[in-house]
Amino acid sequence: MSNPVTFPPSIWAVTAPARTQAAPLTETIETDTVVIGGGFTGLGAALHLAKAGSDVVLLEGKAIGWGASGRNNGQVIPTLTAAEPDMWVQRYGETGRLFAQMIGASANVLFDAIREEDITSHADAEQTGWFQPAHTPGRTKLSQKRVDAWQRFGLDARYLDHKATSDLLGTEHWYGGMLAPSGGHINPLGLSRGLALAVERAGGTIYEATPVLFYEHDGTQWVVKTDQGTVKARALILATNAYTGEVVPKLNRRLAHSIVPVSSWQMSTEPLSDELRASILPGRQAVSDTRGDLRFFHYDRDNRLITGGAIMGFGDLAARMARKAANNLADSFPQLAPPKMTHVWEGYLSMNWDRFPRVHSLGPNGWTWIGCNGRGVALGYSLGREMARATSGEDLASLALPTTTPHALPFHAIGRAIAPYYLFWYRFKDHREYKS
Repeated sequence: MSNPVTFPPSIWAVTAPARTQAAPLTETIETDTVVIGGGFTGLGAALHLAKAGSDVVLLEGKAIGWGASGRNNGQVIPTLTAAEPDMWVQRYGETGRLFAQMIGASANVLFDAIREEDITSHADAEQTGWFQPAHTPGRTKLSQKRVDAWQRFGLDARYLDHKATSDLLGTEHWYGGMLAPSGGHINPLGLSRGLALAVERAGGTIYEATPVLFYEHDGTQWVVKTDQGTVKARALILATNAYTGEVVPKLNRRLAHSIVPVSSWQMSTEPLSDELRASILPGRQAVSDTRGDLRFFHYDRDNRLITGGAIMGFGDLAARMARKAANNLADSFPQLAPPKMTHVWEGYLSMNWDRFPRVHSLGPNGWTWIGCNGRGVALGYSLGREMARATSGEDLASLALPTTTPHALPFHAIGRAIAPYYLFWYRFKDHREYKS
């Protein structure tokens, strides 16, 4: 048994049910499908395959939920950041339509799986809806356009006017917005551990503390080399997303350099009083607004507000980010003084230039995707299932897998260094009124 992996100092690590870390792989084994990565994508793929009766092995370099899937804010969002549904059809045709429909259904798919696998308490899952309020009057037009667009792709999306928005949020800070009732929020580390439990119950095998050094297709099968063992498999799913170049930098350098890992800060307040809890977000929805310098928050099971953001510069970034987030909450909710942040942590999300997630074929029965752009919870789980269906031989024309070739971003190291300063551009745009 390897030494237990240390997790970031998040509220999720404090409140998620404990998991006994699985042993690392120390031998040569054979399986039908090998999955690399123990986050939402890898776990979703492994669960789908195991429940279908397939022999599946999941390899995690650290521990289940150690990466982005256990560090994120916990919002379950059935849309993307900027790639609107019609844009998918324009770019990819019928496959793009299937992808947009998959995104719109993704929150329901995840919450249905949580209930089916009886891990609601593991995940602290609340399907209370996701709301995107408009931070300027003009951006209510953007909200209305998004509602109309997503409705055409099957998502139950609703526009709320200023009064309905104020009633939902408990403040008049925002002007209207888009409500997706299928969304909600979870404890992401708890969900990861619950999904791992479901995979193991279904017959899948998980190895933790097992970094993959490299993989290749030898003409007949996939061969995956770890630091202590080897897996031979018919099919392979690479599910490492923002951490593709972090645990093992040489794992797939071109894929890792096709996105920029960006630090995203998360934090939690102390539990709110009953009086504040009743006046702020009484319906317990997950909220992330239309700013580029985003304001986002939701409650955890103990009525803490879970929030966060992005920051530039140097010095004590955690303390600076905590002050910024606390002041944003107080500015948004006049009844709330700047709250104390009890837990502050960070992790990577994967960004690309146009904010379109990318799906790639790695070779015969080999698949991966990358580029969550901050919307990886529901999307990652659904794409894991979709890639599992592809490795099982389903007709690719029926799947939501708009496949492209990975292209490394030029001057990747420079882009990674300056990426936090793109926040200047976001703030500039946030102060300009939206024009349709």
